[in-house]
Amino acid sequence: MGDDIILVSFWSSPFGARVKIALAEKGIIDYEYKEEDLFHKSPFLLRLNPVYQKVPVLIYNGKSICESLNIIEFIDEIVKGDSPMLLPSHPYHRANARFWADFIDKKIYETCKKVWRSKGEEQEAAKKELIEIFKLLEQELGEKPYFGGESFGFVDISLIPFYSRFYTLETFGNFSIEQECPKLMEWAKRCLERESVSKSLPDSRKIYEFVLHLNNMLGI
Repeated sequence: MGDDIILVSFWSSPFGARVKIALAEKGIIDYEYKEEDLFHKSPFLLRLNPVYQKVPVLIYNGKSICESLNIIEFIDEIVKGDSPMLLPSHPYHRANARFWADFIDKKIYETCKKVWRSKGEEQEAAKKELIEIFKLLEQELGEKPYFGGESFGFVDISLIPFYSRFYTLETFGNFSIEQECPKLMEWAKRCLERESVSKSLPDSRKIYEFVLHLNNMLGI
């Protein structure tokens, strides 16, 4: 493309993984990656994203774009040509994709944290809530190979990074996502066959060790 692209993220961030997948799907491989220390946020990050002070941030020709879903849409817009569009072309389907991506953003991350940071009745309630969220997503997926139909796209990219947390959820919560939501697991395995996904997601065991470390830091 000839553009100067930098991705600022943190290795375990599912939101950063979204951007990596989107870049790969659009054929953008010539970019710089900068690892941010979220425990000691740099002045660089605070300057790039002074409002939320979070990763990921995409720097495109010197200008910063924040928030993962926003970044994915930006990437989709700047690269067209022969690359597949990540958002549907029809306004209705595009609005529907944004709805489910927003649902994923609002529901999954915080509910996951409740599962591995709580115990007893509180954990059981969190686990039940998470399974209900996954079942709603299963219903939306239906019999389609991907959320958008035959093509891997926006909603798939929004959700699949959380697969790296499935092992942690199952270990802390003592349940099987595959037993509870078999179609969702089939979808996840299908996504993992894509090189853009398999090369962008952190190792599940490494995520588990990281969560253990965080819990110890928090005295949980």
